[in-house]
Amino acid sequence: MNLESRLPQGLVLPPGRMITSEEGHGTVQPLWLSDSPPRADLWPRLRADLATSGLWPLLLAPLEPHEADVRPWACGELSPERMSSPADHDPQTVLARWWQDHTTTDEDNDQRDTEKRLAVTAPFGQTWPGPAPAATPVKDVEATADQYAQTFLDRHPHARLGLVAAPRGADTLTTAGWNGPLNYDNDTATFSAVLRDWEDRFGARVVGVGFDTLHLSVAAPPHRPEDALRIAAGHFAFCPDNIWQGTHRDLATYAENLIDLNCWDFWWD
Repeated sequence: MNLESRLPQGLVLPPGRMITSEEGHGTVQPLWLSDSPPRADLWPRLRADLATSGLWPLLLAPLEPHEADVRPWACGELSPERMSSPADHDPQTVLARWWQDHTTTDEDNDQRDTEKRLAVTAPFGQTWPGPAPAATPVKDVEATADQYAQTFLDRHPHARLGLVAAPRGADTLTTAGWNGPLNYDNDTATFSAVLRDWEDRFGARVVGVGFDTLHLSVAAPPHRPEDALRIAAGHFAFCPDNIWQGTHRDLATYAENLIDLNCWDFWWD
């Protein structure tokens, strides 16, 4: 990434460095990372200044708050070389495939038979219900991201600032070679394809990323229970551990929590 050539004139970054991926044989540098946590007011200024640069700011949380190598970021535990392109994947086809996988018994996992899986995802059964209708943002999309960035830094004070060159925010995960959902799909481009769709239909923005967590701002959350239930289905296909491992153990109760919620958080076990 030729970072300097993309920066707007006069923009000064805090101390940081380019990160080389472990799998890149010392030549692939998908990410710039700050040396220390950013000031709270830096995100909105950077987001606005970089709007036409092709660079996207991310708040990158380490696996452990005080670890020296800031996994997976500073140590280059990233795999951009083996990712495909988000443009190669249809988001609804991807979600339908994942939905089928998650609602069918896994021969290697006898803890959840098909009946238990279908109880979690009722009333939709094993057939992907399709996407919720697009919604109109109730707030400015970028201002919503700015507000959530402040909340994220309050919750994750050890997060670093990252910069990634990508066509759009959803693609930053693929460009950086993030491996968070590795246990479910080792091609992050499939997740970026879904995020592109959520950007367009719900005003979602990628704000924070952890070792195996993802944090989005959402400017057009669902207001009606029936829309929230369809969005919850998409979340389950995208990240089943949100429900399997979360406090809301079925789709209906999870959906209730999505109504008017301006952030979506995901965690893969």
